[in-house]
Amino acid sequence: MVLPAGVNKGTGLAAALADLKLSALDCVGVGDAENDNAFLAECGISVAVANALPALKETATWTTEGVRGAGVAELVLRMLSDDLTDLDRVAHRQRVPLAEPLEAGRGEPLYLVPRRQTLLLAGASGGGKSTLTLGLLERLTGGGFQFCVIDPEGDYEESLEAICVGSATSPPELDQVIHLLREPGQSVIVNLLGIPTADRPSFFGALLPELLKLRAQTARPHFVVVDEAHHMLPADWDPGALVPDELEGFLFVTVHPDRLSDRALACVDRMLVIGKDPETAASAFCRPRGLRCPPERIDLEQGQVLTLSVEDDQPRVMRVLPGTGSRRRHLRKYAEGQLGEDRSFYFRGPDGRLNLRAHNLMMFVQIAEGVDEDTWEFHRRRGDFARWIDKAIKDTALAQEIAEIEKSGAPPAKARGRIREAIERRYTLPA
Repeated sequence: MVLPAGVNKGTGLAAALADLKLSALDCVGVGDAENDNAFLAECGISVAVANALPALKETATWTTEGVRGAGVAELVLRMLSDDLTDLDRVAHRQRVPLAEPLEAGRGEPLYLVPRRQTLLLAGASGGGKSTLTLGLLERLTGGGFQFCVIDPEGDYEESLEAICVGSATSPPELDQVIHLLREPGQSVIVNLLGIPTADRPSFFGALLPELLKLRAQTARPHFVVVDEAHHMLPADWDPGALVPDELEGFLFVTVHPDRLSDRALACVDRMLVIGKDPETAASAFCRPRGLRCPPERIDLEQGQVLTLSVEDDQPRVMRVLPGTGSRRRHLRKYAEGQLGEDRSFYFRGPDGRLNLRAHNLMMFVQIAEGVDEDTWEFHRRRGDFARWIDKAIKDTALAQEIAEIEKSGAPPAKARGRIREAIERRYTLPA
């Protein structure tokens, strides 16, 4: 075979897949010769027939017992039998690290097989769920996987290599989401801020069947993250015939696993818990499944995660793998972006005579400097500033610092200055 420089079976496969709008991760390659290496290295699963070169067998996911055509037939029969489920679990291109042992070298890392497993991540706000989720999505991107994030509160837009559909003022369009996901290398964030909270479950109910339909056609998106899953998939959720009995390749993120649909819980293969009181959150998953609940009083430190699975309900405490990027997320959005009405701060004063909305931190600081002392002290005494920072901005450390300022005896002018300084230390406000 004579080919131009830079052209081989790998580049040919890439060109064909681009025309078909398919991902190499969803391809199975089989070969026997040295020039097959180029395209087998691109495939999600590589197979060598029994008569293949030893070097090819060493790098292949699996080697057939049959030679030549008999080996290919053996592969086809196995694909028809179980869709190569077992090979997905061992193929290095089909899995990404999820967590690591507390001590290096003491035990094996925990891996996720995106197309085969569904996860439930639970924990209080500010406990580290986003650190784990963003790190996982970053590694999925690095591995060539396509993801779709259902983002009710606009938390992911500026943290990931993905196109965001929807905003605080513009609801996402289903057709646009699916159109973008038809490109194998394009991940999508679906921002639901522009949809009233009460209408978001129905939007998700319309989007989910379309995502599953696309998966049936293309095997993508490989992984779907549903944040605030207790709102998207509430306990009274009844999908009927809209979805299959099993949802593979999902991550449900929630602060209230006990409010999650039984149908969704039944699809979960592994639970991850972060933050305080992990045994309570874990019981919401274990009891309906008939699994052994974790013992009481498990203390998790920052950066640790409790994990247990259906196959092995023995709880393990592991270390979260954060992303390589900045761990302080969404700084520009919170500093100068547009938070929704339900997440904005309102300066109203003791008699409700004002209604000054701060839709980001910059506006909050500006209004705070200009409001009258009665209004300022009214909110300060109630702890409203720290509460907003904690619940809407989701910055627990900053909220604690501001709470101390609120409780201090500092004069109003000095307290305003200290709160502004605390915000500016963590967030770069526009000049």
